[in-house]
Amino acid sequence: MRDLKQLPLASGFLVIVNVLVFLACMVTNGQLYRAGILDIQGVLIQKEYGRIVWAMFLHGNAGHIFNNMLILFFLGAMIEKETGHVWLVLLYFLSGIGGNLLSLCVKALTGDMLGSIGASGAVFGLDGVLLSLVLFSGKKMESVTPVRVLLMILLSLYSGYSGGNIDNAAHIGGLLTGFGTGSVMCFVRRKKILSHRTENGSEE
Repeated sequence: MRDLKQLPLASGFLVIVNVLVFLACMVTNGQLYRAGILDIQGVLIQKEYGRIVWAMFLHGNAGHIFNNMLILFFLGAMIEKETGHVWLVLLYFLSGIGGNLLSLCVKALTGDMLGSIGASGAVFGLDGVLLSLVLFSGKKMESVTPVRVLLMILLSLYSGYSGGNIDNAAHIGGLLTGFGTGSVMCFVRRKKILSHRTENGSEE
């Protein structure tokens, strides 16, 4: 039986939750959108801070959620194999929150009253996590190099800026948060491994 640790359980779970929320949005006549959309009015004026998280699970249409979930599952599965289930979920949420916080800051500075929804900030965060893994984990990942990851990130950012009605601040915020938290994870894990090796060496 295949080791459960090697299965993308967390990635699959996140995809399922997003899809279920999308289906719920379809049958509630927009009530969930109104309750969870990320905007200045809801978060900064009404102080509904939960929107910073809830907005990560809302998608405007089938194409929007399909693109995000496709990337989430395959990129998430790749990262989850290296980090484990708990770290993948933690990094995903931190990236999404970081992306939404930067989005709010930009909205506040520019006076943008429009709302944002989607998991794109969290998904971009996984790009940042992947970059941190290939740079700092000390392990080789098959077919993954820093240059390839950087090209993927640049193409994704270009696609965002060349498109319309896209919250690029959330993308950048998620990317930076993912890279930062992923780097911290790599250093913590490497320090533990080094400490373990040192302890074992001193006992011999």
